[in-house]
Amino acid sequence: MITRTASARYEGLGKDGKGHISSQSGVLEETPYGFGTRFGDEKGTNPEELIAASHAACFTMALSFALAGAGFSEGTLETTAKVKLDKEGEGFKVSRSDLELTASIPGIDAEKFAEIAAGAKANCPISKLLNAEITLTHTLS
Repeated sequence: MITRTASARYEGLGKDGKGHISSQSGVLEETPYGFGTRFGDEKGTNPEELIAASHAACFTMALSFALAGAGFSEGTLETTAKVKLDKEGEGFKVSRSDLELTASIPGIDAEKFAEIAAGAKANCPISKLLNAEITLTHTLS
């Protein structure tokens, strides 16, 4: 089992609060996020952007490995994920992730490519996570 971690800290509450996100690898280090980065144009990130990056990267890598496993040895894959945040009642929900793929794989036919791509979409770990059980442990101090 491999475990990767990231952390978030939010100081202040609601629209007036400001947060920072850091990741185990250091790629994100005190990266700002908050109301303005999520719903406005402030510099920083937001949860939906991070999910989109994760989904695009995971799917693209899964497809790359699936194509290699099917005997293809070269090509280029480029994926954009568009994660939708919709109003739901008093809050919001992430309603979908739309993957847009552009690929160049010499020697593959469209039907075989569509089959392998559909398998990668269904089986990449982030696709599975978006339908996964989520647990929560907490400490209140």
